[in-house]
Amino acid sequence: MVADEASMTLVLNRLRRAQGQLLGVISMIEQGRDCKDVVTQLAAVSRALDRAGFKIVATGMRQCLTGEAPEGTTPLTEAELEKLFLALA
Repeated sequence: MVADEASMTLVLNRLRRAQGQLLGVISMIEQGRDCKDVVTQLAAVSRALDRAGFKIVATGMRQCLTGEAPEGTTPLTEAELEKLFLALA
């Protein structure tokens, strides 16, 4: 998981933003809002989730480069990082 406090805060903020946006999308659909507006908001949710995922992967990459890993864990392997990165692509 995300090791340092600053990275974890950024990830959580992005996820909370995405959560709020998703609730907005649900509300828009329930209200029968225009398709264009719904899709625009849905795209914003998707971008927020992608950014959170990329931040987590970037933190893992930094841990591998510096050799720093949270206590009791081992850094991710190159193959594991590649698999995570491709999961977001």
